Amino acid sequence: MPADTLLTAVRAHLDLAPTHKVLMEPIQKGASGRTIIRITAEDHPSFIGVHYTLERSDNANFLPVADFLTAAGLNIPKVLYDNIRRQVALVEDLGDTDLLSLQDSPYEDREPFYRSAFEQLDTLLYTRPPKDFELQPIFDEPLYHWEQDYFLEHYVGTHLGKDPEALRDDPALAALRKRLGATAPHMIHRDFQSQNLLLKDGKAFIIDFQGLRMGRQEYDLASLLYDPYMNHSKEDRDKMLELWEDVTEDAPIEPLLRDCATQRLMQVLGAFANLGHNNDLPWYLEQIPAAEAFLKEVIDDTPLEDSLGPILD
Repeated sequence: MPADTLLTAVRAHLDLAPTHKVLMEPIQKGASGRTIIRITAEDHPSFIGVHYTLERSDNANFLPVADFLTAAGLNIPKVLYDNIRRQVALVEDLGDTDLLSLQDSPYEDREPFYRSAFEQLDTLLYTRPPKDFELQPIFDEPLYHWEQDYFLEHYVGTHLGKDPEALRDDPALAALRKRLGATAPHMIHRDFQSQNLLLKDGKAFIIDFQGLRMGRQEYDLASLLYDPYMNHSKEDRDKMLELWEDVTEDAPIEPLLRDCATQRLMQVLGAFANLGHNNDLPWYLEQIPAAEAFLKEVIDDTPLEDSLGPILD
């Protein structure tokens, strides 16, 4: 049992007697397939215990990526104990306050954390992995194709109950994945959204980073700007882009950012539909309208409007 394995890890890490009182609180957020538990031993600070299987290839990357990002100076929870053989780790408990918890707060209250998050992306931009460092598969044309098929299967087919076959060979979708897959010059998080940014001491800390890979930085930027959980207004997104330019001293290329947003939102809609319908997690279905509205906005007056517009309508 994962909980028993994590309890054993805590007792070993703290050298606790078998009778020492230890409280374990499951953390339900997220859909990574891992077991994540807050563990508090009496008279000790709490830990976040992570037990993972190797059914998902990225889970095995958690510890090496954590070491790499820490060495690169990014804000992530500290790994305090790990046992690769038992596939467990104990990491620093940064609390429950994530960026999503500020959803209803004024932009001015959120801005320092957006700045901190953008600083992390900017640091990642200039960080290069060693040649022998294993990342997840590169974001290339086949991977973008997989994301699009995921969208067609779960969102168009399962959620909308429409036939997705006519779109599988759509030339506008093919052109999108070809443009985005032409280069993958930067390391990216791939799921850079509000639930994966914990807030502490005025800073944003990145979690769920085991999917690190090479891709387009604009994909991560679009993931935060067009985060359906936060459902940012156009005014707030404009302010965030100004902040991005201030942090990076550069402005994103608008057509490229729009392409990345389109691709990301299709992936998100596929994930929401899959989690909601196939994993019995209805909360994700509630996020679909915001993602649909964003996707309608970013494909407006593009070739994809003719392809996806009728489906979204």
